[in-house]
Parts: sequence; structure tokens; C-alpha cells
Amino acid sequence: MYVDQPLEEDAIDHFDRLPDPILVSIFNGLRDVKALGRCCAVSKRFRSAALQAESVLVRVDCVISAASSSSAAAARGVFGSLVKLLLGTIFVRPIQALHHILLPKKVVLADVSHHSPGEVLKNFREIRALKIVLPGGELGIDDGALLKWRAEFGSSLEGCAILGATSSRRFDANSEAVVDDDDDDDDEERRFCTNGGLKLRVVWTITSLIAASTRHFLLRQIVADHPTLRDLELTDADEQGTLAMGREQLEDLRRAPAEAASATANRTQVPALSMRLWYAPRLTLPSSGLVLEGATLVAIRPIGENVRRVDGEDGFLGGAFEGEFGEAARAMAKRKTYLLEMNPF
Repeated sequence: MYVDQPLEEDAIDHFDRLPDPILVSIFNGLRDVKALGRCCAVSKRFRSAALQAESVLVRVDCVISAASSSSAAAARGVFGSLVKLLLGTIFVRPIQALHHILLPKKVVLADVSHHSPGEVLKNFREIRALKIVLPGGELGIDDGALLKWRAEFGSSLEGCAILGATSSRRFDANSEAVVDDDDDDDDEERRFCTNGGLKLRVVWTITSLIAASTRHFLLRQIVADHPTLRDLELTDADEQGTLAMGREQLEDLRRAPAEAASATANRTQVPALSMRLWYAPRLTLPSSGLVLEGATLVAIRPIGENVRRVDGEDGFLGGAFEGEFGEAARAMAKRKTYLLEMNPF
């Protein structure tokens, strides 16, 4: 049966009925820079609205070898340098990481899309919140180990919290009982200081600080190119390490002279630091059922006046990690403290 249904000459496009602020709000919820780029190709109106997005998410999700990079579009701008250096800093062992920082030309390039993410970001002029997610991978640690860090920067490091463990597992209530972790603390802590345990934690700390300061250095141009930016977070797919900057910290970075960064090392110089370290041979967390062997918590702040404390007095340490890792940090901060200092590097 044929039914004659005349077509309307002027079909209604419901998006045309939406005011521009509503359309921009929709694109803010979309966030992903690749999806926003596709929207820009739909129409001039979509392009104009998408480029007004105030919240943008950039996922660096593809890593290629140096051999295949010659046939791909070379990554340009800040993000090309970002991935080129960070992959050598974050996803190899500590000594190799330092080697790659000193010799960046030998680090493998990454191609995240057909177009350079740095070039795409330059078209956005209203960004207020930016999140960048690097590929997941090891943070220069042994298999089975746990290492997480969160650093906050202005023009320089303001505070850093590091949580680590030689291994982690789930507590089996049917086959094991909760052990008092304090029973053999004296013997365990002596072994910790004499059998390489403290040295390993220092390596973890330096590795995390190098990764954080390299990320900070490579974000300087992005911050300068986007004066509307008020919140910046750079993390990885596994959320092992996170660099965070708020409004005041971003303004502080914009005011800082370029000489404040160590251009020869391709990272921001780390100032003299005061560190508090907590250690537990075994940490059992009843609420989450997590058991950490060789659990370690490090709170770091610059030495000097008018700097933010990160040892729990302002809540930074307790809020640096979420969920079960936040529970671990709060439990660790109640234990015996080791005090350390580190020279600038």
C-alpha cells in the first residue's frame, strides 16, 4: 500500500531552536576534545559553539614506535613535546627516567590523533577547566608494587603526597585473621632502615618528583596560551600520578619569569624540600579490605616561610587520595614519622 505523505519543505531542526548558551552547555558536558572537533565539522554554528566550551578533556591514547612515526603525522606544539618527554620519564624505571630527561631526543614519539592535540587546543579560547589524561602504564616501579602521587604546583612545587607499597592484595576474612601491625614494628623498622627499604622509598620519591616537575614544565605554554584557564589537572589512565593547579596557582605560574624553569633539564626545578615519611610493614584496612605490604606515605613541602603544609594540618594529605587509598593515607598518618630533607635539583 502506498501512502502519499508530502514532505515538508522546511523540516524543523530542533537544534536550531536551542539558544546558543544551551548549545554551549551541551558541549561543555561532552568535554572530549576529539568529539568536540567532530562537532566543529557539522556546521558553522556548531563550530562556534563547540569552541566556546569551558570544560575540555584531552586523552592521549595512542603510542607508536619511532620506526612507524616516520609514516604518521608528526606531533607538533606543546603536546608533542609533552608526550615525547613524559613517556620516557613516567613509564620506565627511575635510572632510565633520568637518562631520558637528560637525552630527550632518544625518547619515543607519540601520535595521539591525525591532528596534533596542541594545535586543536589553540582553537579553544574559553577553556576554564582542562583535564589531560596520559596513557596508563608503570610509574618506574617493580611488578606488583603500588605507587601513587599527587602534586600541586604554582610557579613551583607547593606540595606533594606519595603513597606506595611493595605489594597489595585483598583481605580474605575466611582464611586469615587481622594481625596487629604494631607487634613487631621495632624489628621491622630496623630492617626497613638497614636492608634497602628506605633507599627504595627515596627512589620512589625522586621518580615521582621528576615526573611531576617535567609535566609542570611542559604545561607552561598551555597555561600561557589560555588566560581563561582556572582549573588544570594532568593525570594518566591508571591515575597513578596527578598534577593539579587551581586558579591562584595558575595565576602564580603566569606571573613567574620563564627563567624559573630549568630549560636544560626540560623540567621545573624542584626546590629544597622537607619530607615526612610514614612506614608500616603491613597495613590492613578493614573498611575497604585492602592489605598493603611495606606501606609508605610521604608528605612533601618546600622549605621556607609562607608555604602550605601537607602533613595533615590543612587537609591536603587526607584529600590527596580517594577511596581506599585515602583511607590508607589517613591510617598511615597516625604512625611514627621519619623526617627527611632534600636539596634542590
